Amino acid sequence: MASGTEKYTRRRAQSSYFSTVISISLVLFMLGTLGLIVLHAKKLSDYVKENIGFSVILKENVKEVDIVQLQKTLDAANYVKSTEYITKEKAAESLKNDLGEDFISFLGYNPLLASIEVRLKADFANNDSIAWIERELLSNSKVKEVIYQKSLISMVNENIKKISLVMLAFSTLLLIISIALINNTIRLSIYSKRFLIKSMQLVGATKGFIRRPFVIKGLLHGIYAGIISVALLVGLLYIAQREIPELLFLQDEQLIAILFAFVILLGVLISWLSTFLAVRKYLRLKTDDLY
Repeated sequence: MASGTEKYTRRRAQSSYFSTVISISLVLFMLGTLGLIVLHAKKLSDYVKENIGFSVILKENVKEVDIVQLQKTLDAANYVKSTEYITKEKAAESLKNDLGEDFISFLGYNPLLASIEVRLKADFANNDSIAWIERELLSNSKVKEVIYQKSLISMVNENIKKISLVMLAFSTLLLIISIALINNTIRLSIYSKRFLIKSMQLVGATKGFIRRPFVIKGLLHGIYAGIISVALLVGLLYIAQREIPELLFLQDEQLIAILFAFVILLGVLISWLSTFLAVRKYLRLKTDDLY
């Protein structure tokens, strides 16, 4: 009979341990999924911004060597992602394809000018930065004008800012909810052992001695839950990449590794702190209050 009771107690303890780890894992997985969305959204916004650029229209009869020199200067600038030299002939061919007719044969000459298409780095893809870049370029005697769409740049930056604020608010809310869920899960687990804690205290065990195994188990909960959640996130990434291959271009392996480490660290930290506080609470309670 005693053996059956021991087996039942052991099964209950294992079930409680397993359910605690799984509950924390799912919360961390939810938080990690949001982190992946935020990282991909940041890379996507940078990708969109880096496709914003402007055209540097060159003056007539500028020498080829001067154009190449200007392009090299732009490539070396800290605000430039890439450049492309568009010759008069290439510009005419592109416009001809867009119009669907040969306007050069109609006019008798090519009215277009050579240009350099500039793509900016994400941090400089805004109207303020482009304005001072424009002033700097116009001071060059070889540049006739700088063309860019101010309204488009403003719209892109405003929309990205709004989306970022919404995601920040949602992330903060989810982080608070995640901490509360993990804390409640661990508190319930400790609550079921409150009489054991008080019994150990009554027979003379010190608070540190009683607290130590619970804290160690809490740390293990966090580590195991973090590893499980990371494994789930890796599986999610694999499925997402298989279904949407374009996601490969938006991934930053270093940032994803940092996110995974943060998820594990967060699981360990919250589990440790929640366990410590819960055990301390029951160590301070009087016996009558346990009921």
